[in-house]
Amino acid sequence: MNIGFFTDSYFPGIDGVTYTIQAWRDRLESRGHDVSVVYPESGHEPDDHEIPVPSLPNPFYRQYRFPTYRRLSTLPDLDVVHCHGPASTGLMGLRYAKRYGATSVYTHHTPVEDYFVQGLKSERLAALAGRAYVAYENRFLNAFDCVTASTSRIRRDVDPVRLPVGIEMDRFRPGKSDRVAALATDGGPTAADAPVVGYSGRMAHKKNVDEILRLAERLPEVRFELVGEGPVRAELEAGASPNVRFHDFLPRGDLPGFYAALDVFVTASTCDTLGLSTLEANACGTPVAAADVAPFDETIEPENGARFALGDLGDMERAVRDCLEGDRDTRTAVEQFSVERTIDELESIYGVTA
Repeated sequence: MNIGFFTDSYFPGIDGVTYTIQAWRDRLESRGHDVSVVYPESGHEPDDHEIPVPSLPNPFYRQYRFPTYRRLSTLPDLDVVHCHGPASTGLMGLRYAKRYGATSVYTHHTPVEDYFVQGLKSERLAALAGRAYVAYENRFLNAFDCVTASTSRIRRDVDPVRLPVGIEMDRFRPGKSDRVAALATDGGPTAADAPVVGYSGRMAHKKNVDEILRLAERLPEVRFELVGEGPVRAELEAGASPNVRFHDFLPRGDLPGFYAALDVFVTASTCDTLGLSTLEANACGTPVAAADVAPFDETIEPENGARFALGDLGDMERAVRDCLEGDRDTRTAVEQFSVERTIDELESIYGVTA
């Protein structure tokens, strides 16, 4: 089967969408399918099945670019169009599917409206733009044959097929890790016997990393290791206590060692659709303390972590201490999210027959 992934974000940018596309492509190709990736042109050097679309810089977030247009006639023959974003590349994929009769699938990865405030610098303007955007995306999603989402609630007027993006269980697994070596940077606390709490993800307002910094001030005996980049990182770093260290995004191959080096992974994010990093940490044997909001109210249970009331610092500390003191088989708890199971379901959606 010839499958086209149409995405508005891709390498060299690093985020959950990019990694999901890479993981799905690898596994679909290993099952004999041909997968082409149509993405915004960037510094990434394309292989034979990666098709760049001319693009412009994004003044709001340099990691992402604005794709423009590429003629449909330059694309390969596709049986399935699978779009991973609602901007111009996704629109191109939908036009291709309608023109050539390909099966059309859309995966909802990110509530984009949650990020408007960091670009518009006004909550009122962001709210107005967000309502307009959601209305647009509702119309867009309803044009597809199938819409998938990692959890059942995506704040859109569609009935999605629940399809978790999937954990690469073969990559993310428990392993011995030298805690100091895995997390070392210049300066900062390095006591090898100190508990280590960590986070990995974008540094954006809705990720609420500032809540983790408040917890760090309350727990000076604990080391906090935060991995990621984004528009609020400089502000966060400037106000961090001495027991907090920041790291740039890690290469994919280094993430299992990072997760395994943690005693607890913590997140207060309110904009995740699955929270893939939390489940990857679980697969590496690390419990997760997460805010009691979607999607974590569906993915974080006593078997793999603890939840806390968002904004309640005392309850956040309780959840982290619960994870520090507990003994959980977190890997077994998240096997249901294996990417292999996801690909089985994806083939069914595409109409693959044995």
